[in-house]
Amino acid sequence: MIRVTIFIVWLLHGLPMVILARIGRVFGGLAYFLAWPRRRIALINLALCFPELTEVERRKLAYRHFQLLGRSFFERGLLWWSSETRLRRLIRIEGLENLMLRYRVHEPLILLVPHFIGLDAAATRLGMEIDGMSIFSRQKRNPELDKMLFHGRTRFGDQKLFSRTEGVRGTIRPIREGRPLYYLPDMDYGRKDAIFIPFFGVEAATITALPRLAKLGRAKVLPCIARMLPGGAGYVLEIGQPWEDFPGENVEADTLR
Repeated sequence: MIRVTIFIVWLLHGLPMVILARIGRVFGGLAYFLAWPRRRIALINLALCFPELTEVERRKLAYRHFQLLGRSFFERGLLWWSSETRLRRLIRIEGLENLMLRYRVHEPLILLVPHFIGLDAAATRLGMEIDGMSIFSRQKRNPELDKMLFHGRTRFGDQKLFSRTEGVRGTIRPIREGRPLYYLPDMDYGRKDAIFIPFFGVEAATITALPRLAKLGRAKVLPCIARMLPGGAGYVLEIGQPWEDFPGENVEADTLR
């Protein structure tokens, strides 16, 4: 089944972005109704984070997210097979100078990329500018999908991917040597690696890896926001200025930040 799905994504990747985006939104809208366990989780999270919204408003927000998630799935075909010229046109970078000024002198850097649905597009586009590295979650149940995700994230430049099972220790030395880490803050992996801090006003188990990595790697942290643009207009990656006074002396305050 996964091979058939990948074949369909390959067939569609040559379509104009506007048409591809419409197909993705339809697919994602169907997933909202069919993937009811995921829909239930999304609605619970939205109720916790946005209690001021009505149930109808939260359902509309969840449905919109599923539509965009469908878009991101089909648009992965662009990342896997489209030309560099087309991808440069579809994925724009703002604030690239904030990264390149430091990358060229091999300054230790961590790119903090929240888990938004445009993160793979941003990673592929960034690979045209720098040689970086990232932590990769292997798709053991779907080796074909695993192969395509790996291919998409390493198409351009000299990108290094570390398996999540290897941990993050292997990234410390490359960070110090000037290879930026494309870091995706992940979900709760239990009390051992997390502390409880407010997230949208709710106490949530939050991984403390970022301040620890920054301290061990002696690295500056640059926030990188990957956004999907409406109507099939592509993506934009916004690279901000490095955080000042980070990490500090308090892990809880750093994790909250």
